[in-house]
Amino acid sequence: MSDSIFATSVHFRLAIGGHDLGDFHTCSGMGAEVEMETYAEGGNNGFTWQLPSRVAWSNITLTRPVTADTAKIARWLDETLKRVEPKDGEIVALKPDLTPIISWQVSGIVPVRWQGPSFDPANSQAAVETLEIAHHGLRPS
Repeated sequence: MSDSIFATSVHFRLAIGGHDLGDFHTCSGMGAEVEMETYAEGGNNGFTWQLPSRVAWSNITLTRPVTADTAKIARWLDETLKRVEPKDGEIVALKPDLTPIISWQVSGIVPVRWQGPSFDPANSQAAVETLEIAHHGLRPS
């Protein structure tokens, strides 16, 4: 069987600063962009130099239906928001049988936004929570 069959069933485990925050159904925003500086060299009219500058990391957003793990986020946020300090963490992509596919070490994580569930008895959709984190970089581990 090919690993690509499991791509739609992947879920993500998040740990930050030693806190296991549980599994999430979606993980988006993993990415980086190298900022470029343009330098026009005197006497060179054919082109301008494109020089790499700093790396900008995009925020990562994780979502999941409300579960017992929602309390883990609440406790972590309560502790973290008293004194916001960047913490290192890990995101692990897992197959349905909990076999790791790949993991990323994420450095300098701080919470940016948490959106709790909306409960509407007229709506039959699952209540969902969203966590958005900023960071200083990530690398596969």
